[in-house]
Amino acid sequence: RSLVFSTGSSGINAEYGVFGGGSFGVAMSCVLARNGHSVCILTRRKELVDSINNNHVHPTHFQSYDLPENIRASTSPSEALSGALFVIHAVPVQESFEYLSNIKEYIPESLIFISTSKGLHIGSLSYMNELVPAALGRKQPIAFLSGPSFAKELMDNMPTAVTVASADVEIADSVKNIFSSATFRVYTTQDVIGVEVGGALKNIFAIAAGVLQGLGFGTNTMAALVTRGCHEMNRLAVAMGANVHTLNGLSGIGDLMLTCFGSLSRNRTVGIRLGKGETLEEIQATMTEVAEGVATAPAALELCQKYQLDLPIIKAVAWILAGKLKPADAVQELMSLPSGEEINF
Repeated sequence: RSLVFSTGSSGINAEYGVFGGGSFGVAMSCVLARNGHSVCILTRRKELVDSINNNHVHPTHFQSYDLPENIRASTSPSEALSGALFVIHAVPVQESFEYLSNIKEYIPESLIFISTSKGLHIGSLSYMNELVPAALGRKQPIAFLSGPSFAKELMDNMPTAVTVASADVEIADSVKNIFSSATFRVYTTQDVIGVEVGGALKNIFAIAAGVLQGLGFGTNTMAALVTRGCHEMNRLAVAMGANVHTLNGLSGIGDLMLTCFGSLSRNRTVGIRLGKGETLEEIQATMTEVAEGVATAPAALELCQKYQLDLPIIKAVAWILAGKLKPADAVQELMSLPSGEEINF
């Protein structure tokens, strides 16, 4: 897709910029706007700008919702960031390097960057904490927001709790303060690796959960998947240097439960359709938003090999997506593996 933005500026002067006009970018904009902050969404789509600025409605997502009047939109990076203290990045991981490389000249070095993107870049095997500085060509003050947070439920202002990770405690606290409200609770951690691994890998297990539903299996099977999936997430996270306890929290098992059991999960929907016999090509041809787990699974399998880890659920999902293994055969193979001590690192 074209990454061309306009270069004009009429000085919207919003406190917060948002990269990405999809469902999660809009939902995060609403969380901030309800807290009294002015927000500008940066998008390439002129029709989105006109609809939000003139009618306070997103033209393709949440069309029945009236957006707060303190949310604006622009096709100009300089305009969207002209008065920004923070920027929220809600662009899919696979598109983020090119996206940021194209607009890096407009991003001040002091601007606090909040990534909400969850995934593993398939080319470089990078998480966002590596991808962002690589795209910008420098270090940037940065935090990573993750946890169980469906966009639609944020739009409905349902009570939600998330985690913000940053190596800089002051940045994590400042992000907590701008987002926190009576319906949006924010916890902090310095374990960036643990939070990023949890946010990326849970999408793989959500696909697996959908496959199980598509095949007609029940709650016993699903509970086994979620538990063993959490164990696999932990093993890879710890191997990469994460705190062993991080994935017991919202960014790990919290987000895992949301995406494995929640009907709003795009990754779970992909799995359901795979389980019912559709091909990945057929599924992707009809999807309007990205299911990050599709690209993350093969990248995660490469990462497992790099760290010499045998994580069978991740491998099974990657092989199903690659067309190397049928969903029903994958379940049979997983159930036929030798079993031993339950918890091992």
